[in-house]
Amino acid sequence: MALYAYIARDSHGARVSGRVEAATEQAAAADLSARGLAPVRLEAATSRLSVRARVSTRRLAASYQQLADLLRAGVPLLRALRLLGRGRAHPRLAAIWSQVADDVADGARLADAMARHERIFPAVQVALVRAGEKGAFLEQVLARLGAFLLHRADLNARVIGGLIYPAILLVGGILVIVVSLVFFVPKFRPHFAKMEVPIATRLLFAVSDLFVVWWPIVIPAIAALVIVAAVSWRRPRVRRAAAAWRLRIPKLGSLLRSLAVARVSRVLGTMLDNGIPMIQAMQISRDAAGDPLLAEAIDRATDAVRGGESLAKPLFESGYFDEDVVEMITVGESANNLPEVLVSISSTLEGQIDRSLTLMVRLMEPLLLLVLAAGVVYIFLALVLPLMSLSSMR
Repeated sequence: MALYAYIARDSHGARVSGRVEAATEQAAAADLSARGLAPVRLEAATSRLSVRARVSTRRLAASYQQLADLLRAGVPLLRALRLLGRGRAHPRLAAIWSQVADDVADGARLADAMARHERIFPAVQVALVRAGEKGAFLEQVLARLGAFLLHRADLNARVIGGLIYPAILLVGGILVIVVSLVFFVPKFRPHFAKMEVPIATRLLFAVSDLFVVWWPIVIPAIAALVIVAAVSWRRPRVRRAAAAWRLRIPKLGSLLRSLAVARVSRVLGTMLDNGIPMIQAMQISRDAAGDPLLAEAIDRATDAVRGGESLAKPLFESGYFDEDVVEMITVGESANNLPEVLVSISSTLEGQIDRSLTLMVRLMEPLLLLVLAAGVVYIFLALVLPLMSLSSMR
């Protein structure tokens, strides 16, 4: 038996979708007909699932901008979606747009068709498109959405790009030390078999034994720790504790907090600027926080706003937002230009993040070099000094 996804019309002409289990496609169509449903589209369920893998943010941003350009040029929505579905540069994304076009052709709204691909189109993007459809400014929303995703991709690229060189330096240094412990250090052990070696040398040999002698125990132990950590990470309490611990790390904690606040501010400002109601925008922004502590702060702020309070007060009480940021939000609420203020806050924080990250990377490079050099020097001295003392005794 196979599973088939269908879209059909009932006896009253209403659109019905779902899945049916049958031996063949013909059997599935017969089953639907027996229920009084006229199939509009019938396909194996795996064919839709096969294109649900994620696509890059830049590709998605480019497709939004292309769709906005087509609509602005007067191309009908369905034809524009078909054009995106025939794209050859990115077949996976083209297949997704083709399915969206099929759903729109069957009478679905664009936002509803996109919502069926939740792994490709997150809730914030679907909400923006739905607001654009209701307000009859879909072209502007798609253009802003493309610019928003492109800006986010640029920010992520700057953050990741700044950390690539330190990561390569760290991994390379660790590999050098591990290779030394596995292949170089054991060759010196016979020379110290009949002499009393310093504690530094004994410690070096003990660490080397972990990689050479005890690896059948060490590797399963590490794998077990990884599994336990992965299972524990699913618990909200563990993720919350980890988030609180990250925020206490000097410099890095404030950087991560600013990054989360900047992301939420830009998402919330963009949604409000496109006509999405405050409560709905805050609920969707919560999912974009990426930090359980910030998500809790947004939940409390949402409850406060629902009760008629201002947004600035609960954000200030959460302790997650700096006083100057809260003051800007207060001014934005008073002047009735909160969306512009939130986007401005995001841009300011992103500039600070960029400068802080650049400075941190510049400091990390020499610090990592010093730490790795200290490790190599320790190995050298722990092996050479006992040999020198042995030679002097002779």
